[in-house]
Amino acid sequence: MKKALLMGVIISSLTTLNAQNSAEKIIASNQGLHIGGYGQVDYNKVLNSGINYNASLDVHRLVTFIGYNFNEKTSFVSEIELEHVTEVYVEQAFLSHIIKDNISVNAGLMLIPMGIQNLYHEPPTFNGVERTNVDKYIVPTTWREMGVSVNGRMMDNTLSYELMLVNGFNGFDGSANFSGKSGLRGGRQKGAKSYMTSADFASRFTYTAIPGLNIGLSTYIGESESSAYNSLDLNNENDVKSADSTIIGIQMFGLDSRYNKGAFQFRGQYILGNLSNTLQYNEKTKSDLGSVISGYYSEIGYNILENNKITNELIPFVRFENYNTHNETDGDLLINDSYNRTDLTFGIGYKVSKGAMFKADYQIKSDKGSDGKTYQINLGTAIWF
Repeated sequence: MKKALLMGVIISSLTTLNAQNSAEKIIASNQGLHIGGYGQVDYNKVLNSGINYNASLDVHRLVTFIGYNFNEKTSFVSEIELEHVTEVYVEQAFLSHIIKDNISVNAGLMLIPMGIQNLYHEPPTFNGVERTNVDKYIVPTTWREMGVSVNGRMMDNTLSYELMLVNGFNGFDGSANFSGKSGLRGGRQKGAKSYMTSADFASRFTYTAIPGLNIGLSTYIGESESSAYNSLDLNNENDVKSADSTIIGIQMFGLDSRYNKGAFQFRGQYILGNLSNTLQYNEKTKSDLGSVISGYYSEIGYNILENNKITNELIPFVRFENYNTHNETDGDLLINDSYNRTDLTFGIGYKVSKGAMFKADYQIKSDKGSDGKTYQINLGTAIWF
């Protein structure tokens, strides 16, 4: 564990991109209505020898931004998302108000400020057709919940912070929503009739004093929610004990860094989640949730058109990532090595404009539980405006 943590810290000091997400762009805009969006269309095909797999073609997501600036201090931000053509979600919907210079308050459905891609997930802002699996199984992107936040800047605007109180994951609603394979992902409430027993805390501090370098430290501390606490008789010890067994305590920490130097791009991230009460949870729900989940990745890219007098970018890149939802387990639950997964991705992206990109990559996927590997080719288009 200590070795993995040290590796994550070293890797995360190498990374990329000075980005502004869509909510930040709307809040920083002039008064009035603002409309934008992003989308990605994907082609994925597994290439394992001896077995044929049909390719998958998918309008993975199409998102519309609608924001309105009431005045210089007050804004509303929303994102409406279509996934896979038929699934409709509200990804963000919050009111933002500037209290005074460099301090504002937000309330509504907001992104949890953990890691890079949960905040900056517009497709042209990252290399590769798909988002990283560290930001799927460990974070898990897109992670948004209902709550209130205070945002600000200090130290001549080189240190920004976000402090949040939000509802927790829905860990139990008659059955387990957490699992050994997918970690916490199945418990996201997404603002859909969310419920809460007590608030969880999330925070992020971002340091940008060094030109081209962006370093982020994120935390998330709290407990999952459980339907077993609704109408619970607190005088009934057996019922209280049973309800307590459906709760997971969560302490998640993230360190990420992005760095651009001329044509070179680097980014990296390390996420560690410590989960408590997993023994009781697994016994109650018959799940196999691990007590520690973790993941990291490191990526390097190079814009080979940097020195040409054109605005297009051609960026070959390579990324290594490891994500383990069974880093540790409690009780007699055996560690499932197939949940310790590694992806090696080689790819290239061609930005024909700042918000329009063609992508292609080749992935080699493996896990510690088997000797075999999965090979996959991905093609895609990405837009953001």
